[in-house]
Amino acid sequence: MNRMNESIQAAREGSHKPASGRKAELELLGEALAILDAGFAGLPDARPGALPAGLREALLAAAERLRDTDPYHHPLYLGHMQKPPHPAARLAYSLSLGLNPNNHAYDGGRASSRMEREAVARIAAMFGWGIHLGHLCSGGTLANFEALWVARELGHGRGIAASTQAHYSHARLAGVLGAPFHPVAADHLGRMGIAALERALAKGTVGTVVATLGTTATGAVDPLHDILALRQRHAFRLHVDAAYGGYFTLAANLDGDARRAFDALSQADSIAVDPHKHGLQPYGCGCILFRDAHVRQVYRHDSPYTYLGSADPHLGEISLECSRPGAAAVALWTTLRLLPLVRGGEFARGLEAGRAAALALHHALAQDERFVPLSPPQLDVVVWAVRADTASLATARTRRVFQAARERDLHLALVAMPRAMLEPFKPVRAWDADAITCLRACVMKPEHGAWLKEILQRLDGAAGKRPA
Repeated sequence: MNRMNESIQAAREGSHKPASGRKAELELLGEALAILDAGFAGLPDARPGALPAGLREALLAAAERLRDTDPYHHPLYLGHMQKPPHPAARLAYSLSLGLNPNNHAYDGGRASSRMEREAVARIAAMFGWGIHLGHLCSGGTLANFEALWVARELGHGRGIAASTQAHYSHARLAGVLGAPFHPVAADHLGRMGIAALERALAKGTVGTVVATLGTTATGAVDPLHDILALRQRHAFRLHVDAAYGGYFTLAANLDGDARRAFDALSQADSIAVDPHKHGLQPYGCGCILFRDAHVRQVYRHDSPYTYLGSADPHLGEISLECSRPGAAAVALWTTLRLLPLVRGGEFARGLEAGRAAALALHHALAQDERFVPLSPPQLDVVVWAVRADTASLATARTRRVFQAARERDLHLALVAMPRAMLEPFKPVRAWDADAITCLRACVMKPEHGAWLKEILQRLDGAAGKRPA
């Protein structure tokens, strides 16, 4: 309690210090709120007067509690796929919260619904789609679910095939939909194996194929162009889970295989992408897109309480969700106004910077005899094993390095990699286990390149002595 009181007192005293970047943001937010409030000047004043008693103490206590978390916003955090929202997103989100718009219907979020349509259209255009159907949702899981549900409703009710390195939720979603799930073996690079997929398709039991552009474990990019070639011989619907990697279609520094995959994206039937990953948005902001706008018929519903305030179709009529936060759309729209989704633009350069830093980290790890990096990253995810005599010892050493890195404020992640993917890199002499726990870094912040020297110094200290 004393520590909390001290922190609260420090916050009070800090209010008299010169304005920082955060305070400058708040001043800008105040200016924007004044413009917003002026739009409702004709209404009788219904705003509360003084702040509720105890609010200050409650908020400062919340700030104290939030200190017990990892520094997801900082360049020394490379663990999971978490990226701080852009200031434009933070401020725009906050701006709309007083209105609390609901993008289920124009009646509940007229301005924010239109902003959502415009923002989604810009994402669709990034993938080469003009005519489309799409909307925002809570994240990649729901976006993928809607894609698979639509596939089933359109008559693609046979099984769902996805790589063994695809997100685990696809198998779950298949179960929810009552569809058989067909895991397709990945190659040693973490990509869907084309020969294995063709064998699955030859059985005639697969109606939908899920390709992943940016797997969670390694950031691998499935060979979409090769999968499309199979579609010419086998009838299946193609959904692309690009929740993590979708925005990399704008990057100019992809390798040849990844570039070919992203160039083929426009031929998919549906695409899932998460603006709350590389799109600089707060959680949760996912997006599902369909190439054929007639998919709207699948969502059609009628009820006596359907919103009737507009002749235009509501976003709730093309979504499985009903209530959805209009604030997410306002934040995304504002960010895209500032950072257009174009190749060569500021946003694209940020992606390229993260990928360049990931390649530099991979190269540095390859020069260190204590580590065995897997294949060079296709996006910005780097995975490496800690060298040892046996697989079990490699896992034990990895966990020690992971903890020692945390103690040095370097935040990495752990990932279990199967023997089949690790054997070509020879991280151990003897296999006494079928998998090794490895270290993973998501090098997704543009500033990671400038911090690479510091990251490597802290990793060096965490790893301990080099072999003689």
